[in-house]
Amino acid sequence: MEKEVSPHLLKHTTWKSTKEAGYQVAVLPWGATEAHNFHLPYSTDVVIADKLSAESARIANSKGGKIIVLPTVAYGVNTGQPDVYLDMNLNPSTQFAILHDLITVLNRQGIHKLVILNTHGGNDFKQIIREMNLLFPEMILIQCNTFNINGIEDFIELSGEHAGELETCLMLYLAPELVLQLSEAGEGRAKKFTIPALNEGWAWTERKWTEVTTDTGIGNPERATSKKGELIFRHSVEKIASLLLALQNTSREDFYK
Repeated sequence: MEKEVSPHLLKHTTWKSTKEAGYQVAVLPWGATEAHNFHLPYSTDVVIADKLSAESARIANSKGGKIIVLPTVAYGVNTGQPDVYLDMNLNPSTQFAILHDLITVLNRQGIHKLVILNTHGGNDFKQIIREMNLLFPEMILIQCNTFNINGIEDFIELSGEHAGELETCLMLYLAPELVLQLSEAGEGRAKKFTIPALNEGWAWTERKWTEVTTDTGIGNPERATSKKGELIFRHSVEKIASLLLALQNTSREDFYK
């Protein structure tokens, strides 16, 4: 019996399927390996990146897309957490080098559209994309921060940026076997800066994570449920799939109106 493959996932497919596929858009999921409060695994960002990218590409391809998902990068920028045990760090310059090499392959092989699907707040590819645009003028490079997808705030009750209700809901739905009981979680309380401008958003400095939070979380997960996670996931993958299809179907000449 011939085995089925997932032609939208490079890690699961074979050259037999890919060599004639004519992919037009590549997706690079990018997460991190870091502590997520006491109840979520270090792999939280990676699990979410894996699942969101796979389902979004599947939906897009079912509607005529030619999308290929590259294997997820499991490490992100954690320069503010050097004293959190086993929080793994990639410097931004290392991310630049990784992206440069991967984009070189895509560009050489005629896949000129790339979406970096980012699930980790410490990653920021904007400045890297600016520089890559000069090095690879044929490429269209997009950063998609999944935690900023509009509308997901409608499904949660308590705000928080790390290991709070949002990520806990998603993990309860996507990988409940990896989530400890919510009674194990810390409250995710976080200190704010004493300098007002840094809280207002127009001035910025990196936070020293262990001086901000005692449990590594920022945001209380106590109201998280699997049902909310399913709603957030379905909303997110539909939005991402629509982005992938729109990117595929838009030429560089028609990128602006």
